[in-house]
Amino acid sequence: MADMLRWIGQAVIYAGMALWLGHFANRPVYTHLPPEQALIKLSVVHGAQRKGECRKRTQEELDAMNPNMRTPYDCPRERLPIAIQVLLDGEVIYDRSIIAAGLARGGSTRAYERFAVASGRHELVARMVDSARTEGYDFERAATIELSPGENFVIDFRAESGGFLFNGKSVTYTPQG
Repeated sequence: MADMLRWIGQAVIYAGMALWLGHFANRPVYTHLPPEQALIKLSVVHGAQRKGECRKRTQEELDAMNPNMRTPYDCPRERLPIAIQVLLDGEVIYDRSIIAAGLARGGSTRAYERFAVASGRHELVARMVDSARTEGYDFERAATIELSPGENFVIDFRAESGGFLFNGKSVTYTPQG
């Protein structure tokens, strides 16, 4: 009789745990995005140009250094900050100047941002300056995009692919209409 009560007690506890887990598996309801919204994600990892020019070391400087440290050029580690600007339908939705990572500011600059926007057709422009220039942009890409509700649209940056990539494509979308 005691074994029977133990089995029944275990069954009641397990059933209660299963109901509790089942309830919280569906509650509270999580909505990733409101209906009729899409998501634009900006992802940039890039090393800007160095802050100063490299200089060639003299033979005397090289001779004074340890053999394993003898590099012909002395280049500064610090990198310039990058300035990123994203426009959607002519309005600026992101505009930041970001300094490089690391103690010596010699690492890559990282930017990640998400923007919930209305679905539909939009004009998108992404721009970046990674040099010491004061006018214009080093990289710029513009496109007419069509966002469906719930879509994740990615703006990525790859210098070796020519700059900004929209949804993994390096070609500029052609405007329609």
